Amino acid sequence: MIRVLVLSLLLAGPAFAVQPGEMLSDPELEARAREISKGLRCPVCRNENIDDSNATIASDLRLLVRERLVAGDDDQQVVDFVVDRYGEYVLLNPVARGAGMLLWIAGPLMLLGGGAVALTYLRRRRPVQDTPLSEEERARLDALLKD
Repeated sequence: MIRVLVLSLLLAGPAFAVQPGEMLSDPELEARAREISKGLRCPVCRNENIDDSNATIASDLRLLVRERLVAGDDDQQVVDFVVDRYGEYVLLNPVARGAGMLLWIAGPLMLLGGGAVALTYLRRRRPVQDTPLSEEERARLDALLKD
């Protein structure tokens, strides 16, 4: 029983989505394709690059990257082509410009805004310091207490 369990654990290695038919025969181009694919998100899967995804669109994107490399594009041209076609969502690390800049700035701004609200709330909640009554206020308080 234990032997079967150990054998199944050894055979259950990571399943990579890149199919042998998708790989390029040139090892240098294939290495470039793999490097580019690490930065591209599968539009169907959440936070999974296209090399690790089994989705059909991820397969299409892998083939597209390889086609562009074979056509002679450099790495940045390939990424720009994919972004032009599918939008900035396909970038795992969005560029800090335009709408992407809003995403980069929104988190810290919300944190600072929440901190300001919390600080204001805590300052207003601070206990009031005791100040001694004036003679006039003490006389009025005594008069009220006698009644």
